Amino acid sequence: MLLFQWKKIGSDSQNPCFCRQKREQTSAKPYNSSSSSCSPTLNPKLFVSVDMKFAVKAWSGGRARTGVLHLGSCPTPIETPSLLLSTRKGLPLFTPPDLLPSLPLPDSRLFHVSSLHFLEVPSPQTISKIGGLHQLLGLPEHGFVCIPRDSIQCLPECNSSNKFGASFETPSGRRLMKPVEYVELITSLKPNMWTTLADEVPVWVSDKRNKTSVDRTIRWLDECIELNQAGGPVIGSVVGGSSVNERERCAQEVASRNVSGYWIGGFGLGENMDERPALLNAVTDILQEEKPRLISGLGLPEEVLQGVAAGIDVFDSTYICHLTLGGFALTFPLDGVDMNASGIELTNIGSDQTKINLRATAYRKDMSPIVANCNCYTCKNHTKAYINHLLNVREMLAQTLLEIHNTHHYLGFFRSIRAAIKSGNFEQFRQKFVESRCYHVAAEAAAAAAFM
Repeated sequence: MLLFQWKKIGSDSQNPCFCRQKREQTSAKPYNSSSSSCSPTLNPKLFVSVDMKFAVKAWSGGRARTGVLHLGSCPTPIETPSLLLSTRKGLPLFTPPDLLPSLPLPDSRLFHVSSLHFLEVPSPQTISKIGGLHQLLGLPEHGFVCIPRDSIQCLPECNSSNKFGASFETPSGRRLMKPVEYVELITSLKPNMWTTLADEVPVWVSDKRNKTSVDRTIRWLDECIELNQAGGPVIGSVVGGSSVNERERCAQEVASRNVSGYWIGGFGLGENMDERPALLNAVTDILQEEKPRLISGLGLPEEVLQGVAAGIDVFDSTYICHLTLGGFALTFPLDGVDMNASGIELTNIGSDQTKINLRATAYRKDMSPIVANCNCYTCKNHTKAYINHLLNVREMLAQTLLEIHNTHHYLGFFRSIRAAIKSGNFEQFRQKFVESRCYHVAAEAAAAAAFM
């Protein structure tokens, strides 16, 4: 088990993260937290104890594993594999705070926060004076993990990154984030865990550019660790693009540093699903087993199962956001069975035996819940017909109800994964789920060809 704890910051003169460095000429607009040349003075008394422990509990199929993540702010430990709920400004995109308790607990208490969402208002100085994210959002019993990339609002921009910092497309425009500015922002947010800056690149970049991204990520890792005077849990970033050798090199370097866990970046940027297992296994074989492993870019159920098979513990949930924005609702069986392709009808329902398109006219008079026997707030109180109506009249309540259901359903999927690992049947669970999905897609394609 690992135990990490925030320490109180001393005077500003002893904290290098509060000393503004001279800005370099860059192609992207740099982050500026204040109009003055000096960084804000923070009150060290506002730092609260935020400890983190992680322990592996069971293994299945070689690398797949379950664990328990203890965060100082969460009264109940969170089991892994788990889902990081995507947020905008610290809260889910559509679910209001008063409906958060309707989500399964404690699984829904782990939030993914993009620190870049807080570049403008409120300012880092204001957030720090309030007491950090927990106090600002009024969620003292939730866990916050800061990752710059969120795959929706803050995308990595490799062409604008340089040796000084990483560039991102953010809601405030393109921004260049240097390690010293990034750590200063993290210090004001006071998350439970945070990842170091990474130079993520897509698969089509040259070998030279890929190698450069690894060199920069390792250098920024050292700078972030040195600047982290607060002593909070630092998650080391691992990149390497589509090169197994570069990913191994980066993993070895990060594993040799004093970090609390690992974040595997650079996925979901053009790599093929067939080549992904080799890249994941090359990294997880090197990383220490007793530390948690996080990843971004794997959202589809098949991709999550791929990551779990490689030994990943925590996944982001931007997949839920994309589904909700598109008007889709998850419907696949949580045990991965009974996805029978018989009796397929070619309609505009938009179902692939995983999700349904509730914008379709077929649901206009459907008075049944999204999923029978689902215990989520949406399915217990509303029908497909009502959500179809809300979508068609462009009422935001539609997204609220869809996000609640999709989050509830996907958290149930992760519970099924954990149960399969604990029983030693993960590979059978994974194979049955993937084969059932492939069978349905093939049968639907055959039916479409016959209809034409």
